[in-house]
Amino acid sequence: MRQGRFGPLVTAMVTPMKADGAVNFDEARRLAEFLCDNGTTGIVVSGTTGEGPTLTDIEKMELFRRIVGSVGERASVIANTGGNDTRSSVELTRLACSTGVHGILAVGPFYNKPPQAGLVAHFHAIADASSVPVMIYNIPGRTAVNVLPETLATLSKHPRIRGVKESSGDLMQIAEIAARLTEDFDVYAGDDHLALPTASVGGCGVVSVASHVAGRDIRAMLAAYACGDNDSATALHGRLLPLIRALFAVSSPIPVKAAMRHFGFDAGSCRPPLCELTAEQERALAAAIAPWVATTQASAPATAAQATVAAT
Repeated sequence: MRQGRFGPLVTAMVTPMKADGAVNFDEARRLAEFLCDNGTTGIVVSGTTGEGPTLTDIEKMELFRRIVGSVGERASVIANTGGNDTRSSVELTRLACSTGVHGILAVGPFYNKPPQAGLVAHFHAIADASSVPVMIYNIPGRTAVNVLPETLATLSKHPRIRGVKESSGDLMQIAEIAARLTEDFDVYAGDDHLALPTASVGGCGVVSVASHVAGRDIRAMLAAYACGDNDSATALHGRLLPLIRALFAVSSPIPVKAAMRHFGFDAGSCRPPLCELTAEQERALAAAIAPWVATTQASAPATAAQATVAAT
């Protein structure tokens, strides 16, 4: 298994919110530190899991600055600047690069349903505006457009388009991308349950949601596979599957935000139109994450309030 430029375990980080729905920047910084302590090598900010579609550009820029300032020397910080308007995406990309981020994530334009030629022009414009490597984010289940392998092959010729977060769920497509592109193009699994299968067909890691809860196990699974210890990798994969199922039982990031409360984080609620878990869904989630809460909670860094109490 080859090493991707953002390391093997990239976490698509949630965006903590206050009770009034404002972004909780201090808690976002604290969460980023926790993720790095538990195996994360890269952090995507304001992606799908970070509720990017409901964040303003001002909020995104402040998040980029805060997370770079907090963990930029420990992990790659990747800013999701893509949208369905090319001009706006280009401008946000320029601004994001000025904050010191290490990479740009550019999601396929949603709702517009551009043809493949339109996708090439869109991503080229973003890459032209970027001073750091760009990762394409292909998630047709949310965007209604699939970035095809031949399109990625064309895009890979751009000097700054250096990878893809592949969330099509189609392992054949993922394998085709990994087989036809050069070795310096990073193919990251975009679905937790496909992290190990993607590694087996030439992938370099995963952009994960479950790493909020089980980062060390996911990192260990990928390390075991890279070392040829397939039995250990398979066993860890099997252990993770019930957790992954629970974290995606309803639309993400609703469950993972709820999960982080069990680890001592004030993640808050998702912004509308996303909603809370039902009581039954919350009970099922709590049961699924319990093994990791028992072993990880103590390592969560204290909130400012908790630190004040501890010092008195």
